Amino acid sequence: MKRMVALMMLSLFSIAMLAGCNTVAGAGKDVQKAGEKVEDAAKR
Repeated sequence: MKRMVALMMLSLFSIAMLAGCNTVAGAGKDVQKAGEKVEDAAKR
């Protein structure tokens, strides 16, 4: 389970970075949303 969560976090982070945020604030929002998705998955 931990491995799946770690892979999900890595995938979401990579996608966020590849999307090319224009600002640091935008990158922070993307990382925050990715973290929320991981938390939701971990709760299930």
